[in-house]
Amino acid sequence: MTSSSAPPQPLPLDGITVVAIEQAVSAPFATRQLADLGARVIKVERPDGGDFARAYDTTVHGLASHFVWANRGKESIALDLKEPRGLEVLGRLVADADVFVQNLAQGAAARLGLDAATLCARHPRLVAVDVSGYGPDGPYAHKRAYDMLVQCEAGLVSVTGTPGQPVKAGIPAADIAAAMYAFSGVLAALLRRGVTGRGGPVEVSMFDALAEWMGHPLYFGMYGGEPPARTGVAHAVISPYDAYPTADGPLVLLSVQNDREWRRLAEQVLERPELARDPDYATNVARTGNRAGTDGVVAEALAVLTADEAIGRLERAGIACARLNSVAELAAHPQLAARDRWQEVSSPVGPLRTLLPPVTLPGSEPPRLGGVPGLGEHTDALLRALGMTDTQVTALRRDGVIA
Repeated sequence: MTSSSAPPQPLPLDGITVVAIEQAVSAPFATRQLADLGARVIKVERPDGGDFARAYDTTVHGLASHFVWANRGKESIALDLKEPRGLEVLGRLVADADVFVQNLAQGAAARLGLDAATLCARHPRLVAVDVSGYGPDGPYAHKRAYDMLVQCEAGLVSVTGTPGQPVKAGIPAADIAAAMYAFSGVLAALLRRGVTGRGGPVEVSMFDALAEWMGHPLYFGMYGGEPPARTGVAHAVISPYDAYPTADGPLVLLSVQNDREWRRLAEQVLERPELARDPDYATNVARTGNRAGTDGVVAEALAVLTADEAIGRLERAGIACARLNSVAELAAHPQLAARDRWQEVSSPVGPLRTLLPPVTLPGSEPPRLGGVPGLGEHTDALLRALGMTDTQVTALRRDGVIA
């Protein structure tokens, strides 16, 4: 066994360099995961505004919330890739990289010679990732793909919402799905390179990623004849499983997963032990078929309790429950505070509070959460690291090749 006094292990991706031509969410969120695990991530941006997610909003002291979330820990270089000298600089960066990631519009990377297949043929040890909307071929390959549109095409919107109103997920689910598969694809390819010495292409599409996440409703609908119903926060085949008002206003959610739990709920929370044996309520099949009655008796019992009283009674009975928190309540959540899940990072507008990565690696160095970069903040340093002189850097800036 390793001694508790053993020095911490380095972060898993220490020494790995990533170059990314990325925008919006899918590729930036993937490379942020790599940065959180110790990789050096060089973000290549357009000189005229950079990643367009920088301009989505100005709510984080003048910075965009999407950009702050997905781009900490990176270095930014602003290059005009339509200029041969800008493309040449990028080529030198990629030649020294372990990983290249891009999510340009379909066909744009290939026109620049920056698609995964071309780069991996040129650099056999490189892991090169193409993130797209619908994949490199097929009738939708060149269709514009934004998160909400992919949520619709992949069927997510059809199963989300209420019976009368389909809604998209409130977070960019298609982007996040693609990002996490790109992240895991990079890790798998780096492991393979450690064995074979060769990198290789990685392809991920937002549509394929979200289609995979549709597993339960997809297979339920394929084999059951009908898709699961849209039920808001309720569950299509489990009851009670919903949000209920309390006396002081907050909604409390509870989930009864089996008939033993229902008996405890009836006896200890509803204080109606006869419902444990009532054939209209005794089994989940009966309760789901009698959803209005089931929700009615639960709602009646919780309506006279405060949220704290309801949560306390449910927890004492061993019933899974939660509060329907707002975003502000999440930011102030006692669980995050107790586990010290917040850290400050630098940014062009001063220190910002950000969440630690979800993966914890006990025995490793703590994650190094780098700052949120300004557009082109690291351009000069990166060019000089490539051996360029002050005169050359000045000329590139004068000609608009760099910001």
